[in-house]
Amino acid sequence: MNESAKLVGVETKGLRFLQLIFVDINGTPKGMEVPIVRYEEAVEEGISFDGSSISGFQGIEDSDLIFKADPSTYAEVPWEGVARVYGYIYKDGKPYWADPRGILKKTLEKLEKEGFKAYIGPEPEFYLFKKNGTWELHLPDSGGYFDIVTLDRARELRREIALYMPSLGLVPEVLHHEVGRAQHEIDFRYDEALRTADNVVSFKYIVKSIAEMHGLHATFMPKPLYGFPGNGMHLHISLWKDGKNAFIGEDGLSETALHFMAGILKHAKALTALTNPTVNSYKRLVPGYEAPVYISWGYRNRSALIRIPAFRGDGARIEYRCPDPGANPYLAFSVILLAGLDGIKKKLEPEAYVETNVYKMNEEARAKLGIETLPGSLGEALEELKKDKVVRTALGDAYENFVTYKTGEWDEYVSYLEANKLPLETKKVTEWELERYFYI
Repeated sequence: MNESAKLVGVETKGLRFLQLIFVDINGTPKGMEVPIVRYEEAVEEGISFDGSSISGFQGIEDSDLIFKADPSTYAEVPWEGVARVYGYIYKDGKPYWADPRGILKKTLEKLEKEGFKAYIGPEPEFYLFKKNGTWELHLPDSGGYFDIVTLDRARELRREIALYMPSLGLVPEVLHHEVGRAQHEIDFRYDEALRTADNVVSFKYIVKSIAEMHGLHATFMPKPLYGFPGNGMHLHISLWKDGKNAFIGEDGLSETALHFMAGILKHAKALTALTNPTVNSYKRLVPGYEAPVYISWGYRNRSALIRIPAFRGDGARIEYRCPDPGANPYLAFSVILLAGLDGIKKKLEPEAYVETNVYKMNEEARAKLGIETLPGSLGEALEELKKDKVVRTALGDAYENFVTYKTGEWDEYVSYLEANKLPLETKKVTEWELERYFYI
């Protein structure tokens, strides 16, 4: 149901409650339920709530916040018999500076002033585990990449997820088993950036709910298993202007696309603090797997940080390959888009072009091509963020809160390693990470 949704319509369907959804600094869905009869009030006046205990919000100063529903996001959850809606948070009558959805909205307004509209298509991956009451992770299938027969026992569950996705506005396109045992991917259609961010949150909710119905845990944790492939969330990005794809050039990509890509490459180190914002993210960003660690670009080169997929018609885009589904999509999209816009404004040219496997190059060969490396830890990523004015500015007034919150997260992890006599550079997945991130 869209903006024209009327109370009489939802009442006749027997719906009694409405979930008001926003996310915290980690991208974790938060919210409250109100009787469905308060729907119009939620849209027009807003519903007050206490935000003092929401991660990444200001604290006791935020005990009086207002949630205003965005009626264009109204959807009904068929397996729960409730409706849900996303919205924006206000404080003292003004948009609240720590609201991730509001931050992305402001970013998109900046793009619009330059004449651009951003479209993003994500590829979030996830693992399915049997519930067993311990951190011993039992894998429910032994399938591999694109397996469709007996080794893949979760194919019916994937189909069930795909059948429910349209209820929340997502259009499933491709379902398949991923490389890791019990690892899966369901791609859904690209959309405008704000809608896509909402869709990422909705998709994770659907996957977790359906898995729960089948006695399974679904996790989008970047690296739940040491020695297994990590969960990525590659992003296919394009900018449109005057109804046309601005990334299409006469013989391939346009100058706009190349400048946009150059901006992302220039700011890539700082961007990882938002696109890969957990301690566990850097257990995935290691050489040898599909997750890229070298700042480079190429056509169809899956070892590069940015890949240019083959395209037909209006399908010109770039594929940014390092983000993971532990990212807050609203914040990640904001910083990526403004980094790209910085490249357009400054007419930057992309460097470190390569079509060979970067992982097989030695350090000297990479240095000759100007290929640098992404941060190796959350701590390093935060230091890069502190040095990057463009990425800091993209977060607005939420920057200080983000750095403070994530620095605390990093310090807790370092203390855990020290207490357990583990080296700082360990790539093993620790119990600390499982307890903190398994339910991402």
